[in-house]
Amino acid sequence: MVKTKILIFYLIGFIMLTRCTYQKKSNNNVKKVPHEKSIQKEAVKEEVIANEDLFILNDKNAIPFFFDYQKENLEDKVRISTRFGNIDIKLYKNTPYHRSNFIYLTKRGYFNNTTFHRVVPGFIIQGGNSDRLETSRKRGEIGKYLLPPDTRKGHKHHRGVISMPSSEIENPYKLASPYEFFIVQQSPGAYHLDGSYTVFGEVIKGMEVVDKINKQTIDDRETPLTNIFMEVSLLE
Repeated sequence: MVKTKILIFYLIGFIMLTRCTYQKKSNNNVKKVPHEKSIQKEAVKEEVIANEDLFILNDKNAIPFFFDYQKENLEDKVRISTRFGNIDIKLYKNTPYHRSNFIYLTKRGYFNNTTFHRVVPGFIIQGGNSDRLETSRKRGEIGKYLLPPDTRKGHKHHRGVISMPSSEIENPYKLASPYEFFIVQQSPGAYHLDGSYTVFGEVIKGMEVVDKINKQTIDDRETPLTNIFMEVSLLE
């Protein structure tokens, strides 16, 4: 009887020891498997990395951004394609913020499907806007910002130059609206604009297209009666 009790005691002890050992091994294995919270953190981290390209410009970060951007993106020629033909433009490198802004918007595809929305006969054609929701969406994705004027580089508003209009908001410093541009059609130039708007390039081919657009019928808001859409691309 005593031997039976001793045997039962040892059996119980062996079972308890085996169970504890199994639990320790199981616990060790659990530590090696990421739990739900860890997986969620990794997912968030990956999402942040993926969204680094979704950079939104504003008045605080635009100048630092374009300061760096113009060093890496040296393109200085673009083509504006319309149903009337092509307008080839060379952008000035000594107006780096305005040049790089135009190159950046071109690479983002912003100008595509915008229009020459303002035509002043014998004066200018102005483009880069439209009443399409697509244009508003693109602006929202790129950001809301203005560019400072850069009018001391010696460029004048000769016929055929491309310049940047100022914002319509209260704007005593003539900060430029980065999404729009105008081309001077007036001959020999529109020199009363010098000092107020930034000239940042010139037409090198296609002034006859500018002249055709400038002759289109407009309404009392200086808007062409028929939309003049554009596609803008880099020119080799």
